[in-house]
Amino acid sequence: MTPTEAPISRLRSIISGSIGNLVEWYDWYAYSGFALYFAPVFFPNGNDTAKLLNTAAIFAVGFLMRPLGAWLLGAYADRHGRRAALLLSVRLMAGGSLLIAAAPGYARIGVLAPALLLLARLVQGLSVGGEYGTSATYLSEMAGAQHRGFWSSFQYLTLMGGQLLALVVLLGLQQVLSPAQLGEWGWRIPFVIGAVAALGALYLRTHMGETAAFAEQQQHGRPEADDETLPARTRPSQLKVLLQYPKAVLTVVGLTLGGTLAFYTYTTYAQKFLVNTSGFSKESATLISFGVMTVALLFQPLLGAISDRVGRRPVLLMFGIGATLGTVPLLRTLAQTHNAWVAAGLLVAALFVVSGYTSISAVVKAELFPTEIRALGVGLPFALTVAIFGGTAEYVALFAKDQGVEEWFYWYVTTCALISLLVYWRMGETRAEKGRMNHD
Repeated sequence: MTPTEAPISRLRSIISGSIGNLVEWYDWYAYSGFALYFAPVFFPNGNDTAKLLNTAAIFAVGFLMRPLGAWLLGAYADRHGRRAALLLSVRLMAGGSLLIAAAPGYARIGVLAPALLLLARLVQGLSVGGEYGTSATYLSEMAGAQHRGFWSSFQYLTLMGGQLLALVVLLGLQQVLSPAQLGEWGWRIPFVIGAVAALGALYLRTHMGETAAFAEQQQHGRPEADDETLPARTRPSQLKVLLQYPKAVLTVVGLTLGGTLAFYTYTTYAQKFLVNTSGFSKESATLISFGVMTVALLFQPLLGAISDRVGRRPVLLMFGIGATLGTVPLLRTLAQTHNAWVAAGLLVAALFVVSGYTSISAVVKAELFPTEIRALGVGLPFALTVAIFGGTAEYVALFAKDQGVEEWFYWYVTTCALISLLVYWRMGETRAEKGRMNHD
């Protein structure tokens, strides 16, 4: 690779990895976006909230597989390469989407229908669990030090882009199909699209390069941890290596806690909140969510680039302070509004604050760990935290509403944001970013 070709090759790999990330998250969020339509197919009994609770429960169970995926694929990425792990994760996602698209409903096979839906989400959870840590590591290692915040922001840009793409498909199908058709068979279309797109992402990822950091670590890393010629019993497990960095692991948990809960509150749950609490129609809620997510995409590279200038910590503090002080008044106002523009403005404001976390989440976590344990170090504590807090956000919110204490959820989000704020306040700047700024 010549010097003039290196930046082009790096950019091509970043784009290929980002597109693959977009497809994976489209597949993941298609479930949430179309749950309003397919819930009666798999769970025919009960009121509308009860049906959504059932689908939200399976959404949450899918998150429980994410720590396992982060562990298995993260360790795989740290031993065999970021590229190999990313290829495996997209294969798993394609299989899960195909299973949902083909699964018969409750009327045909009874309880086996929700069982198949659960199996598909478990496979997708495994995939997404491995995708996050590995793609965060890949993007941060591929990006140059000077613009690492900007390029790493593409992880959440494509993550949110996947959700936006799911909304685009939903909006398109709402225009060409009747609600009855969407409920009967139209909801299967996005999962077919997702499976086909995953195959395209697989092709792109086969042409990605491996990161220089991993290649160098393989050549000069610790032999007892990396030498595949040694007997397996003589090599420390990846988990044992990870436990040598307890402060970094706890930092990932703390900085993720408030961010993931706020993110899922204002993205996946917001659409249902607008329907169930604010009283908007399904179509209006989808359109509002589409507009909000489109604007929020622009916040990711903007705040990522700002972090390259001022450091990661000030951007994280913006989120922590904003989410702690603003969550309760914002959700109270959103619950009472019936104006689509007001609802959209509130959600845009919320996601701007949340972008203080999402835009630099990947790079902050990656800069906490050395190369030989980075994918697992980023992925596993993140996945555990997301499984407990982010994946259950919808279920907790719907349960609180069902019990007549919806505002308890608002305070729950606020408390988690406050905990993360305390972590941001104490953690200081990441070593890699501090070193880069001192060098500049």
